[in-house]
Amino acid sequence: MQWLELLSDYTFQNVVIGASLLGLISGPLGCFAVLRRQSLLGDAISHAALPGICLSFIITGSRDIGGIMIGSLATGSLAALIMLLLTRKSRLKTDAGLGVCLSLFFAVGIVLLTYIQGTSNAAQGGLEAFLFGQAAATLRSDLWVMGGVTLVTLSLLAAFWKQAKLVTFDAEYARTLGMPATAIEATLTAMVALAVVVGLQMVGVILMAAMIVAPAAAARQWSRHLGTMLAIAAGVGIVSGVSGATISTLSRGLATGPLIVLTATAIVLLSLALAPGRGLLWGIMKHYLQKAELQKRQLLYTLYKHPARITAFIAERTAHPCPVKTPRLPDPLTR
Repeated sequence: MQWLELLSDYTFQNVVIGASLLGLISGPLGCFAVLRRQSLLGDAISHAALPGICLSFIITGSRDIGGIMIGSLATGSLAALIMLLLTRKSRLKTDAGLGVCLSLFFAVGIVLLTYIQGTSNAAQGGLEAFLFGQAAATLRSDLWVMGGVTLVTLSLLAAFWKQAKLVTFDAEYARTLGMPATAIEATLTAMVALAVVVGLQMVGVILMAAMIVAPAAAARQWSRHLGTMLAIAAGVGIVSGVSGATISTLSRGLATGPLIVLTATAIVLLSLALAPGRGLLWGIMKHYLQKAELQKRQLLYTLYKHPARITAFIAERTAHPCPVKTPRLPDPLTR
């Protein structure tokens, strides 16, 4: 009866659908970021979305989800493109470029947020909730916007699947084939920004980076093929979202966004321990199997290199067997 009441709850339905959409889009796109060694890309874009949220509120005067998504996408994509420009046109490495963009845009966002809180606009109340997410405030109209962004993003990924895969694994070879590798990389980065935009309402600016990295990191342990990895990452994202939303609803007072992230982290830890071929337990078992095999080979090597010694040892043992000491029983007459 409790589960039936839970499934019929309007807020729970919105949160679960929104969390599922978040996992569906963040898992596959996070795989490309992880494989391109840009795991901090989601962190930089999510922090860079804060100025877009503030600018959207300043321009429109409301917290409309459509305007906030457009503003977040604009500033997040701008930060990602600046990062690509810094790494291509200067001697900065990718991690340094990500750090510069992350700190710069987040600082601007904090300044704008402080300015908004000092104004007399009553609608600014609760705007800081986008820092950590506010899943319970998700409306059915928000879900339509999130679903549309997810559909467009995944359709774009399917249309440029071959190009994205080639650029991810060998960008230089893609350039020799005449592909616009830079444009494809920029498109992939913009799609990661779209994933971040979808997750702002659910987990917020701060925790969104985990939803980009965690499902991809877990899926990487279970598969060596990109297509299978993307499917597993999407599944991990959906399971994390639904599980976190359910735990948050059943445990009153616990925030949904952090629980979603903690669930995804738990799946990553289980994958690191149990994944076949790569898991920690698999490595321990393989170590002991190899140790036993090595001992057998050492014995065979000794038999092969020193047959005379082995024959003499066997002959000596056969001619002079070791005496077996039998216990001496007491004489019953001496008692």
